Amino acid sequence: MRESRSKSASIAVLIVCEIAVLSLWFSAAAVLPDMAREAELEPGDLAWSSTAVQLGFGFGAIGYAVLSLADRHDPRHVFLISALIGAAANLAIIAAPIGGWQAIALRAATGAAMAGVYPVGMKIAAGWGRDDRALLMGLLIAALTIGSGSPHLISLMGGADWRLTIWASTGLAVIGGVGILWAGLGPFHARAPRLDFGAVALVWRDPRIRLAVAGYLGHMWELYAFWAWVGVFAGLSFGLAGAEGAQDFAKLTAFIAIILGGIASVPAGWLADRIGRAKVAMACLIGSGGAALASAAVFGGPVWLMFAVLILWGTALVPDSALYSTMVADAAPPERAGSLLTFQTALGFLLTAITVQAMPWFAALTGWQWALAAMALGPAVGIRAMQLLMRLR
Repeated sequence: MRESRSKSASIAVLIVCEIAVLSLWFSAAAVLPDMAREAELEPGDLAWSSTAVQLGFGFGAIGYAVLSLADRHDPRHVFLISALIGAAANLAIIAAPIGGWQAIALRAATGAAMAGVYPVGMKIAAGWGRDDRALLMGLLIAALTIGSGSPHLISLMGGADWRLTIWASTGLAVIGGVGILWAGLGPFHARAPRLDFGAVALVWRDPRIRLAVAGYLGHMWELYAFWAWVGVFAGLSFGLAGAEGAQDFAKLTAFIAIILGGIASVPAGWLADRIGRAKVAMACLIGSGGAALASAAVFGGPVWLMFAVLILWGTALVPDSALYSTMVADAAPPERAGSLLTFQTALGFLLTAITVQAMPWFAALTGWQWALAAMALGPAVGIRAMQLLMRLR
């Protein structure tokens, strides 16, 4: 039964819970250098720890989408159960061998559980508005970003003991999962009356959804590769420049770059509601693609310059994510929005599994400069998709 909670209170609860639960996402990536040192490995040797999360999320999201779990059931209950499963898998990594198949499997399970948190949160947010939907989605993306970036701050505060970061993110996830029960469902929330395996076919049949998803894939090409490895390549660049405390400063840089992107999602959503989602999304793609190329040019150069470029990249990288989800939600039947949003994210995160895993391999083959420059390919595709979408409309 829908509860009569106010819009502002429900969105506030949703945001806090998303931040708390999504700290699981990069809890391991934030401490990769510390784990690698303890196991006497290179950070690249632990790439599968990050890639497994993306693969787990992608395949998990396909399952959530095809079964229409968020559309057929109370999304808050789906959120809660998924958060608790993710927390358990995250905590269990403490007992697993570093870099072993057990740790990789647990990270995949954590990613699969997140498929019941992030897209389901978008379903809840979309039910609270239409004219201001981009702003609501922007607030949710801000929560996703802060939650994803928080392990870097926790790791910085916890020092070299990476297990403290795992414990802290697990506790936050449990609190956030239970807390979602205090959020209400909005007036535009709709429940699907039955299971429809063909609902996700709208991704191909509707050109508005198809182009929005194409833009999202271009955006995702660089997003999680940046988030997963920014601490590593920032530390390498600062070290080449001779900076003292390069690793600690790299952790701080990663946290600031990720968090600012989330904060920028809010004004970007507000602006998109007024001048158009595709226009703002294309501006973000131009900014992030340009920053990717600039980071390649200044890699190993002055610390302040690389820091500035990474901050710019992280800030421009995130805000358009909310806009693609908004465009899909706008074009989708309300009772199928949850399935389509989940399927969209499934495609995006399966793509990120490739880029996250390939980043250190490509860097070892060609150098980090070329690996960073290759991140600009995704924005180029996204820009073209937004151009076509604006012509279509």
